[in-house]
Amino acid sequence: RDKILHSAFCEIHRQGFQAASIANILQDTGLTKGALYHHFPTKQALGLAVIDEVIRQRLDQLIFSRLRDSDKPVEALLDVIATIHKKVPADFVMLGCPLNNLMQEMSALDQLFQQQLSGVLGIWQKTVEDALKRGQQQGEIREDVDYKAAALFVVSAWEGCIGVAKNMQSPKAFESCMKQLHVYVEGLMSPKEKKERGGRQGI
Repeated sequence: RDKILHSAFCEIHRQGFQAASIANILQDTGLTKGALYHHFPTKQALGLAVIDEVIRQRLDQLIFSRLRDSDKPVEALLDVIATIHKKVPADFVMLGCPLNNLMQEMSALDQLFQQQLSGVLGIWQKTVEDALKRGQQQGEIREDVDYKAAALFVVSAWEGCIGVAKNMQSPKAFESCMKQLHVYVEGLMSPKEKKERGGRQGI
């Protein structure tokens, strides 16, 4: 099952869901069609499982868990934004964000896909929201910041950075865009925290 999911993820990431070939997945895994349909009775079921069990879990490892588990969530968010380009696969920018690709392709075509994709996006937004809220409670984020609106912007800008860089086929564009997102998050910080952070960094 895991072998099928991994192969399907790679095929969908390269080709898109609609163009993804079951034959290619079977060839890659060495499994029979019967074995695949034993675990996933339809192509739709396979695609939904990829969203939940591969894409969501990868985002959890890269982003969500780091923010949830950190005692300094704003610092964690800044670190993730600053280093994400080093932690994703080499072809990530060229192929685009798997979540965003599927949102663009499938949200208007399939309600189940739309719901599943929205669920993952909602987790992302809520995780950033909680990080900013905790940061505000700790005095790291200014009191006047609307952390819910800020979280929505952070996630939207993040995905926008990937989408534009994919269109330009430019990892450098992704890195440059994420640097500006980093500046935005720093701008949400309280003057005291900015000063302390600057001292910690030797600025």
